[in-house]
Order: sequence, then structure tokens, then C-alpha cells
Amino acid sequence: MSRQIMEQKAEEVEEVKKLIQQYKALGVAGLQKVRAAQLQELKKKLKDVAHVQVVKNTLMKRALAELKDRPNLEKLESFISGSNIFLLTDINPFKLALLLERGRVKTTAKAGDVAAMDVIVPAGNTGLPPGPIISQLGSVGLPTRIEVGSVWVNKDTLVAKKGDVIDARLASVLSKLGIKSVEVGLIIKAVYENGLVFTEKQLHLDLEGFKLNVMEAQHNALSLSLNAAYPLPENIILLVQTAHRKALNLALNAAIPTSETVVDFLRKAHMEALGLSAKLPKEGEKAQPQPSQAPAESSVQKG
Repeated sequence: MSRQIMEQKAEEVEEVKKLIQQYKALGVAGLQKVRAAQLQELKKKLKDVAHVQVVKNTLMKRALAELKDRPNLEKLESFISGSNIFLLTDINPFKLALLLERGRVKTTAKAGDVAAMDVIVPAGNTGLPPGPIISQLGSVGLPTRIEVGSVWVNKDTLVAKKGDVIDARLASVLSKLGIKSVEVGLIIKAVYENGLVFTEKQLHLDLEGFKLNVMEAQHNALSLSLNAAYPLPENIILLVQTAHRKALNLALNAAIPTSETVVDFLRKAHMEALGLSAKLPKEGEKAQPQPSQAPAESSVQKG
């Protein structure tokens, strides 16, 4: 009987080895708190990008040890513990990790789950009839009132912060209110590709932060190229506009007539002529003589 079991396991290991050899990358993901229905949904989402396979840890470790043509594949063994699922794919490991992160689904919490976000119970009608629910809501800090035969929450109330562990009492209340406060999904532990093993931390990408860094770098590079007058496809229009503006200012200051400055010169001459004409006497008016001062008479004292 033991021989038969050993032969069966050997066959299973060979099947796993053949499966691994069909793909460029092999990922290990944790299955903690992922329910069967959610796992099936995740498999459907990943069917076009990855083959999802459940394999016993002992069989997978044996298969990895026997695949000598894959350098450093044995380093993946240290991540194979607990409940796991294996993902075989030809896509980039970072893209795989991103797809798994985006594929996480919200669900109602159970005791011991960790809040995935700040959990706020909104003000309004709970739709629940008066009864024991009033004391249950009050026990988690929700102010309530009875109106039109149902229990209402008086104001928006924060009942848990992101990262808080949700106890059984709060989990029960949130479930009754239909509030989904946790996220479940496959958490990538590590991915092997081309002799390299990428860990969960290495695979995590801050896309928003990266986008902001790229935008800042692009802005700084553009400013540097403009200040250095270094022509590029991205800045040539701005450089030409700057050169045109400086040339126009130079022509205006130097009183050099061109097709672009003549209008400004005529406008300036016109304004100066208006200012000058304002100082001249109008038609029909005589120029007022300027008052002259007669020399003061000097008195001579005769002795």
C-alpha cells in the first residue's frame, strides 16, 4: 500500500514539474481567510493571465528540488508554508502582483479580521425594527433614534480605523448593517522568474507616488532644457516663443522698425502726439502772456 502511495505521489510530482515548465514564472500566494466562493471568483478574474493551481506544499517542494534546469528555483521553498495557492504565468511578476492587488474584493468582517479602511457607519435609516438591535448599535458607539417604526443612526460615526482588529461585537453589527469593511484576496508571497525570486515587498509598487515622481522629473528636465536653451522636440515651441519675445523687446527698446514693431511705434508716437497737443492752446484761444516781474526800485539814501 505504501509503495502504491509513493508511486502516486511521484506521478503527481511529475505532473507539477511539467506544469511549471510550461510557464516563465511561478508565484506563491497566501490563502488565509479566502473563502471558497471568493477563490472561485478570483480564478475567473485571472483565467486569461495565470493558471491557478492548488498543490500540497510537500509535493511542490519536491518538484522544485527536482527541476535542476531552473537556476535558484529552490529559493522559492522558503516561502512555501501554511495555506497556499500557486500561480503559473508568462506575464511580468510585477504585473501579476498588481493584478492580484486590484483583484481584492470587499466583504463583511468576521471576528479577528483587520479593517481595510476607516469604517464609517453613515447617518440614516438602518431598516431594522426596534428591539435588541438598539443596544447592539449603542455598544459600538452608534447614536440612534426610533423613527417611522425603524432604527435610525443619528450621525456619521467612525467605528474602526484602518488597520484595527474588528471584534465579534462590531463584526456582528456591521454584518447586520450590510457594511463591508475588509478586503480579501490572494496575497503574493514571492514570484520566481528567470533565476530571480521577487518577494512581496519588492513586488509592491506605489504607482501614484511613482507617477508623481515622473511628473516632477519631467517638469525639472523641461525647466533645465529651457534655461540651457537646449532644443528638444518637447521644448522647441517654448524656445522659439521665448526667442521671439526677447527679439521683439530688443527691437522695441532699440527703436528698430520691423513689420512687428511698426504698429507699436505708431501707437507710441500717437500717444506722445496726443500728450503734446494737450499742452498747446486750442483754436480761437490766445496764448496768455506770461507775467513779467518789473525790477524792484531801489531807494538811495542821500546823506
